[in-house]
Amino acid sequence: MTRTSVGHFVSDEARAKFLVAYDRAMELWPSPRQEFDVETGHGTVHVHRYGATTGEPIVLLHGHAGHPSNWYPQIAALGEHHPVYAIDTLDDPGRSVQRVVAAGSEGNAAWLGEVLAGLGLERVHLVGASYGGWLALNQAIHAPERLASVVPLDPGGIEKVSARFYLHMVGGLFGMLAPRPLRPAVGRLLANPALGAPREMVAPLMLAMRSYKPLSRPPVRLFTDEELAAITLPVLVLVGRRSALLRPRRAVERVTALIPGVRAEIVERAGHGLNLERPDVVNERLLGFVGAVGRESPAA
Repeated sequence: MTRTSVGHFVSDEARAKFLVAYDRAMELWPSPRQEFDVETGHGTVHVHRYGATTGEPIVLLHGHAGHPSNWYPQIAALGEHHPVYAIDTLDDPGRSVQRVVAAGSEGNAAWLGEVLAGLGLERVHLVGASYGGWLALNQAIHAPERLASVVPLDPGGIEKVSARFYLHMVGGLFGMLAPRPLRPAVGRLLANPALGAPREMVAPLMLAMRSYKPLSRPPVRLFTDEELAAITLPVLVLVGRRSALLRPRRAVERVTALIPGVRAEIVERAGHGLNLERPDVVNERLLGFVGAVGRESPAA
């Protein structure tokens, strides 16, 4: 579920090279953008902010081994009427610096809760992709106090991770070896949007694969029926029709049966990285959901 040792770069030189690529990737975001460091009991967490000064905040959690630039297709749309914060996940390669392993569900809920508190954020809409989706659901279960809603995108924790997902990852690595002009077509074939993503976004991932230890983590823990049924927040779950992680129909059936009042949808022509593959649909659904939650709130 989580790394069993603190993640680190193999050398200061490797980290410096990674951060140059990371900063270049963040130029995919619109400007102006602010950056913050928040101290937690597990380490220093780096956060990027963009958007309006009013409106309920939207907080973004990227997937495993990713970084905040992965959200570039969402930032302008979400930031028009909301403050948008994107967190460098504590135990992934980035500008966050982990000092203590976040053990289990409670440890992960603790550091994320400290980040929200350190930023002075209350009533946030927490959006997560893949592992970030697991973190979002985990927060709704274990520390929902600062949350208005959660939006997991093709999240972990709904079904057991299958061998198909690991084959998908291997296929993506081999796809990176294809000539650059062919990679978008290979990406569509494999439902792997990273193969067609901007070079700037992919470069930090490729560097981290060579220089960040450990890059891999054990499969995320499957949420129990009781945990999912205990969620009392508004929840929107989006699953890619071609997801390599989930069996879409079964995943939607499970969350619909267990999470009270959940809204769940299978996004057509999308795989595991649906925020990159179908940003128009994701942005529309997310903003519509956040707006509806705001209108339904007693404080609205």
